[in-house]
Amino acid sequence: MTKQPCVYLLASQQNGTLYTGVTSDLLKRVYQHRTGMVEGFTKRYGVHMLVWYEIHEKMESPIQREKQLKNWPRIAKIRLIEQQNPNWQDLWHALVV
Repeated sequence: MTKQPCVYLLASQQNGTLYTGVTSDLLKRVYQHRTGMVEGFTKRYGVHMLVWYEIHEKMESPIQREKQLKNWPRIAKIRLIEQQNPNWQDLWHALVV
């Protein structure tokens, strides 16, 4: 995967704690979450399964999408995940292949 602006959702487990983020390098950023390099919410709550992401052309777009998703109720985020990833697979493994 080339470096592209993305908005993403991480989960601690299926239907677990969710985290919404934005990055210009998804592989690097998720690696940072997974290895505990990022202090804060994801490290504290063990949120490091990549369960959904969306690639964008320019950084302004995922930033706006992140703001939108952060205002959504939890059930809407779960529906979004399950539309593309019904079994809550950790998509990280597909990125590193």
